[in-house]
Amino acid sequence: MKKRNPFLKGLLKNIFFVVFIFISLWALLGLIDFDYLNKNKVAEASIPKLVQYINDGEVSKIEVYKNNVIAYLKDDSKLEIKKEPGITLTENLSYFNIDELKLQEIGFTYKEDNSEWLLPFLLMVVLPFILLAVFFLFFFKKSKGSITQSFDFTKSKAKMFSKISGDKKVTFDNVAGLKEEKEELTEIVDFLRQPQKYLKMGAKIPKGVLLVGPAGCGKTLLARAVAGESNVPFFYVSGSSFIELFVGVGSSRVRNLFETAKKQQPCLIFIDELDSIGKVRGVSMSGGNEEREQTLNQLLTEMDGFEKNDKIIVLGATNRVDVLDPALLRPGRFDRKVVINLPDIKEREEILEIHVKGKPLNEDINLREVAERTPGFSGADLENIINEAAILTAKNEEKSISQKNILESIEKVLLGPEKKSRIIGAEEKEIAAYHEAGHAIVASFVPNSEPVRKISIISRGLAAGYTLQVPEKERRLKRKSDFVSDIAVLLGGYLSEKIIYGEVSSGASDDLKRASNLARKIVKELGMASFGPIVFGEKNTETFLGYEGVESKNYSEETAIKIDNEVKSIILEAEEKAKQILIKYKEVLERVTKELITKETLEREEYEKLLNA
Repeated sequence: MKKRNPFLKGLLKNIFFVVFIFISLWALLGLIDFDYLNKNKVAEASIPKLVQYINDGEVSKIEVYKNNVIAYLKDDSKLEIKKEPGITLTENLSYFNIDELKLQEIGFTYKEDNSEWLLPFLLMVVLPFILLAVFFLFFFKKSKGSITQSFDFTKSKAKMFSKISGDKKVTFDNVAGLKEEKEELTEIVDFLRQPQKYLKMGAKIPKGVLLVGPAGCGKTLLARAVAGESNVPFFYVSGSSFIELFVGVGSSRVRNLFETAKKQQPCLIFIDELDSIGKVRGVSMSGGNEEREQTLNQLLTEMDGFEKNDKIIVLGATNRVDVLDPALLRPGRFDRKVVINLPDIKEREEILEIHVKGKPLNEDINLREVAERTPGFSGADLENIINEAAILTAKNEEKSISQKNILESIEKVLLGPEKKSRIIGAEEKEIAAYHEAGHAIVASFVPNSEPVRKISIISRGLAAGYTLQVPEKERRLKRKSDFVSDIAVLLGGYLSEKIIYGEVSSGASDDLKRASNLARKIVKELGMASFGPIVFGEKNTETFLGYEGVESKNYSEETAIKIDNEVKSIILEAEEKAKQILIKYKEVLERVTKELITKETLEREEYEKLLNA
């Protein structure tokens, strides 16, 4: 079904509203009794009738309005009479045997104008014209707004913050960790505060600083901190706001942004999600490619073109630095790159300390334990955990946030909420228990594996159960044996089911997928296969038919067969390791499974007691 145009819908609605008002007023005017409303409207009479009333002594006063005459009778009634034009009222009355003595007793009042027509005139003539004027003025303003919008179409959508103060002000003190990254940006802050100090020495501050890192690691927060520390005008804009359907709009907005920034020098421009306009230029099937390239060209020119902008610093943020155009990264443009990694355990603890400020905490809170349980979490993830814990505390009507609520929030963020209401049969429960116990047993006895923190067969999200492993120390480098151990742990649930039941369930599908991807990564990307130090496959940065970063095959079919065989051998090696462990510790497997079926959840201490029993 075709949707109606919103503008046409609004226009029809307004027209209907105005027509309704006109019809209502027309009906109202038809019901109004103007004779009742206008006190001057009285019964009509003729001159002979007036002469009769005068001769009878019943008239007390007469008012004359040009050719209109109103006679006030002694019984408080009134008569309206039309006299002949061109002669006075006295002359007109003298033609009808008027009693002169009676006439002299009556008081006469002569008025220049008669206002009895004023109310009908206002309602019947003036009011419709006023309504028409209001109607056309309303639509003129609407059209004027559209015209103004069309003129503003090429203006930048950047928001300027001249002075950030109060609760909105962010400084480096509000950014936990990132010590080296903050030191790198301190030079930028110092230049913005006192640019002459550097310019006198002939020093050139970087024109652009590119903040690179995964989503949620604090790129935007760092940019806000730079603005707060330097206390200069700060322009914030998203890269996607430059791009429109019409050609030339993006480049016009870039020009307008820098023209506005030049009036506020020294200042800071922050372009978030820079990759939306900064991708590598080249041939593309996309219709909007030309517009994006023109926008990028204009940005390159403004940053380091013929005209110099010595006191404007551009901060960019992206998590896709691999797709950026090389011209954007050369010296003179984004020539300084600040890489922001995910926080380590110490930085996670500092981040948690910032996010728990102002929140009521229980005495059992141990942020170090929370930091240990959240490897690979970004700052945004940690903030979300504390927020979820606060929500859970309020939901349970508790007075303070406890450690239990925070640990529960970690699992909720990782896997989703518990589905305790889901009823599963005894057979499925037993299969899930053997599956998760298999993961845990292999993880406990395979070399270089991470310790098990928790095992549960309570469904969360898409998972029927889960085994939570948390590293005791941060590890940034892994060897092939470490990866093989990880694959063995992934295959632990699959093999446990196979050993006990002789066949496997569909619950192992995700584990097998992850194990296969990891084995293929070992062979194709990490150079850990028998092929030697060779990387197979290249990712394209171009967009074709909506697909971006599709791998191109830079190897032969013969090599592809060898890669498949190598992947298979790695998985079989890991499978053999896991199988030997499960057969050797089958008694422990049975013990852990039985306890899981009873309790549904085992914490680290309970699990380790079962291992050592």
